[in-house]
Amino acid sequence: MFYLEMYFIIDGVKRMIYKNMKEAVFIKRTNRFFAFVSIDGVETPVHVKNTGRCKELLQEGARVFLEPAENPLRKTKYSLISVYKGDTLVNMDSQAPNQVVAEALLEGRIPEIGEVSVLRREVVYGNSRFDLYFEVGDRRGYIEVKGATLEEDGICKFPDAPTSRGRKHILELIQAVQDGFEAYILFVIQMEGTKAFFPHWERDAAFSKALVEAEQAGVKVLAYDCKVSIDALELSQKVFSSLEQRR
Repeated sequence: MFYLEMYFIIDGVKRMIYKNMKEAVFIKRTNRFFAFVSIDGVETPVHVKNTGRCKELLQEGARVFLEPAENPLRKTKYSLISVYKGDTLVNMDSQAPNQVVAEALLEGRIPEIGEVSVLRREVVYGNSRFDLYFEVGDRRGYIEVKGATLEEDGICKFPDAPTSRGRKHILELIQAVQDGFEAYILFVIQMEGTKAFFPHWERDAAFSKALVEAEQAGVKVLAYDCKVSIDALELSQKVFSSLEQRR
């Protein structure tokens, strides 16, 4: 039996699907949660589903894609889901990475972990809440998923802003390993075409150092990219990753 919340089901497998997508032109971001876009020439407020800085993505004039809100009474009628950076479509939905990792696990598409028999979301462990708990045979473990959207010259980095919460999760994963569990940090690169993944040492040295300590303690660090389309997101293939500080 699988323990998993469902977004959308195709042939019994959960999919990260968006409905009734609308194209727009980005104008400006007013705070972490709100931005203005032009829809058919009309300036419209939208909800931004990513609280990161995303300055390299949300440039005035960029093509963006929006999903209508299900609640007709919501203040913003659309959520900003993805944006073109040059010729590359980047998914910005911070809730999507957990979903596509869960889908891939159910289909056995993350060979480092295997095909799971039990999968639970948002599981409390110690003072943290990890994204996923899994069982494969007699193996048990936790997975913390991080969506990454910052890319320069084919290199993806995380985070794009300091994250004390992210560091706290890493330290809890170290404790999980010491308690006999498997533990993974899986960076989901929400675009195609990246060549490698590195921690963003310049942006958050404390997080990056904690990531190195975690790997040395037995926490496994993985990076996967995604197939991105206007109305869907799917985990794709493993990307080379290194925790070294790039010069």
